[in-house]
Amino acid sequence: MEMNKAFFLSKEARCPQWCIIDAKGKVLGRMATQIADILRGKNKAYYTPHTDGGDYVVVINAEHVVLTGKKLTDKLYVTYSGWRSGRKETTAKDVLDKHPTHLIELAVKRMLPKNKLADQIFKKLKVYAGSEHPHEAQGPKAI
Repeated sequence: MEMNKAFFLSKEARCPQWCIIDAKGKVLGRMATQIADILRGKNKAYYTPHTDGGDYVVVINAEHVVLTGKKLTDKLYVTYSGWRSGRKETTAKDVLDKHPTHLIELAVKRMLPKNKLADQIFKKLKVYAGSEHPHEAQGPKAI
């Protein structure tokens, strides 16, 4: 490769792989940064910020993710409907009990850039509460 030329990954040149991550016993924040980097393609040598060059990520055992410190009871997830008294607060423990996949999805989504490309990147994340998933045919490699 010539040193005086810039490299930009084209849509045709990308070759996405499938990765599988077991969330059992892993810390949520550290795992989410690793997943966000893989989804964007920052772990590859030919990373280009304005194109989608990342891999697909399958996360299993989302119900066994770990939050350090007192985050399980103190961390709040706030939603607001726009109406008066339309603000709802739920703790991380409630989210983990009802929808364990939402905890990982929210952490990863908030680590992605806030642009149109983030929606396309986020669609490559597949999160499952248990150890079974329907993506065995893609041959995901363990990370």
